[in-house]
Order: sequence, then structure tokens, then C-alpha cells
Amino acid sequence: MTNSTDPARQRWSASDILRRIRAGTAPLRQSFGISLSTLGHRTQAAFAHYLDSGYDPGAPSQDRRGDEGIVVRNLSVRYGARYAFEGLTGEFLPASLTAVFGPNGAGKSSLLKALAGIVRPATGDIACAALARHRLAYLPQQDELDRGFPITVAELVALGDWRNFGSVREPPPRLAEDVFEAIAAVGLTSIADRQIDELSVGQFQRALFARLLLQDADVILLDEPFASLDEKTTADLLQFPRRWQGEGRTVIAVLHDLDCVRRHFPSTLLLARAPIAWGETSVSLSADNLARAQEALVPLNSARIGRVA
Repeated sequence: MTNSTDPARQRWSASDILRRIRAGTAPLRQSFGISLSTLGHRTQAAFAHYLDSGYDPGAPSQDRRGDEGIVVRNLSVRYGARYAFEGLTGEFLPASLTAVFGPNGAGKSSLLKALAGIVRPATGDIACAALARHRLAYLPQQDELDRGFPITVAELVALGDWRNFGSVREPPPRLAEDVFEAIAAVGLTSIADRQIDELSVGQFQRALFARLLLQDADVILLDEPFASLDEKTTADLLQFPRRWQGEGRTVIAVLHDLDCVRRHFPSTLLLARAPIAWGETSVSLSADNLARAQEALVPLNSARIGRVA
């Protein structure tokens, strides 16, 4: 049996990624192949986008990188009669690295879901050009993901490039090499062909970070990206938010480790169902502000505020 770290085995696995994706998308391509072949390039692209909104290669993101931030005005998220958080106004500056910190139930995950377009705000506005241009990547907490889906590490990572081929186009020839470069960057080369349900928590998180590399987004949202990870995995993955910021991307991460925030994130939004502080980390996480955040979650005699993520 060929060892999985053998370069020949790696190349076979990369080719197999392309074969599997082509096989999966072939029925759609064949169904529409005749009509697509009669259309001009722009019309083909519009038709493909209609069939699959995830397909939207657009202009090279490098041309605009560093210009994509997020502005929120009077933002609130509510589930039924209860608010996750409310009254948030401010800006995640372009090419910034921001932690969202606060007690459990402060509304941090709900904020990320609103920024990602997953939940609709109860009030307020979100201005995010990257979301409209399919240049926003969102990494949820692991317990929100189905690890029982029969897919390998390499195939999972390859799907990060979905925007560039969608369901009716063949994957680009460069995909295989990009996949294995990303897998190597997170230290998973030896298990590229392993099923994701066989991975440890740390290995799976590394694979998800590799997929983020393929997504090549201008705005990256991370929800508890280092939860339940060992020190080495955390240290290895912490390099990526800093790297992405250095490349001009905007990174926002929900975190619960106060020391990690202080050491690695220059800007922090302290949230406790309402904004407590937002700005330089050393100021936002002052002792007074942390105390105010804890006090804000003391149960109130009101049905307006609920304890949600």
C-alpha cells in the first residue's frame, strides 16, 4: 500500500478530488450543456449564477482588498420576543483584527450570524460590500456542523473554492494544487484522504481553516475558532488571523479566552446583550468595563432580554 505522505499518493488524491467533484456536478452540466453552449460568455455566467448563487468569481479580490469593512447602525437581533443583543452601532474597519468578547449569553454568536447574513436583524442596518460580492467567509462553531457527511479532508477543503466553479461548471485546473497547498499550510498532509468523521477536534478545525484559505475572502468571521483545542493547535492556527489581516482582510472572531484576546487582537468589541466598549483592546477590556459586562447579564425583571448565544 502506498503511504499517504508519498508525493505520488498526494497527486493521485488531488486528481481524485477533481474527478469526484466533476462527477457530482456532471448531471447539471449535461442537462444545461446544449443551451449554455449557445449563449455568450456573460450570459452563461448569469445563467450559472441563477442556478447557483454560490458561483460568483467576480473581479480578483486583491484589487479591492483592504477596502472591505463592516458598518452597523443600531443593530439588534431578536429570537421571538427576546433580544440576543441590541443597540450596536460602529464599524469594523477594513483590514482590522477584532475580537468579540463577553460573558456567555451576551449575543456574540448572534452578532456573527447577523453579519454573515444568516439571521435577519430585528432593527438596524449592516453595510458589508464583501457579503454582497460573495467575498465573506463564516466559520461557525464545530457543534453546528455535520461531521457525518461522507467527505474527505481534501474534498472538504476543495469546496472552499466553490465560488469559482459552482454546480454547473468544472473545477479549475489549479484547484488540486491549491487544495494541497492549503492542507500543507495547516499540517494535515498525511491525512488528506481521511474521512472527516475520523478526525479529532483539532484536526477538523485545521481542515476548516484550510477551507478558509481556499475561500480567499475579504471578510472572515470566526465563531470560537480555538475552543476545545490543545495549545499546539491553537498556536498553529493563531497565525492565520494575523496573516489574513496583514494581507488586507478584515477578521472578526468571537473568543472566550481573555488572555488570547489581549495578546493577539488589537481591537475588541465587549458585548453583553448591548455594547459595553469597542476599540483598542487594552481600553475595551479594562477592569471597569469587564465588571460592567458581568453586571449587564444579571437577570432582569423583563421579558425583553433573553439568554441566547
